[in-house]
Amino acid sequence: MKEIFHRTSIRKYEKRQVEKENIELLLRAAMAAPSAGNQQPWEFYVVTDGDKLTALSECSPYAGMLKDAPLGIVVCCQKGCRLPNYAQIDCSAAVENLLLEADSLGLGAVWLGIAPLEDRMEAVGKVLGIGEDLYVFSMIACGYPAEEKEQQDRYDKTRVHYVD
Repeated sequence: MKEIFHRTSIRKYEKRQVEKENIELLLRAAMAAPSAGNQQPWEFYVVTDGDKLTALSECSPYAGMLKDAPLGIVVCCQKGCRLPNYAQIDCSAAVENLLLEADSLGLGAVWLGIAPLEDRMEAVGKVLGIGEDLYVFSMIACGYPAEEKEQQDRYDKTRVHYVD
């Protein structure tokens, strides 16, 4: 799968909207992720409103690119899921699937961690009016890339241990 070795964190975007069909493909890819006990604890807030994106960009010191992105996706976890200790792992798998699908569609994206930092979780929740039954896990800025980056080769054979 070439996307695994091509995907990079893209933080600059063209002033061009992401088509609804592509947004749905991103969300379908995210929801195709594996989850513990098939609990699927994720919920997604799709944000295209410029004022909301600007407000979200101020919820974390690392989220500035959201104000110039045509699309933001906020990933939340259900608080009452059956296996809460695995919910963030499940949501991580969903985010990775979404990032790989973005690359396959010619989009650029970057994963912005929010949880477990309570102040950032609360700030994002306030901007979007997220209810008490969810907590904010992460945000993703997405759009057509206005920058090109080559992926680093991160393979490190010293971190591989064979057990025969």
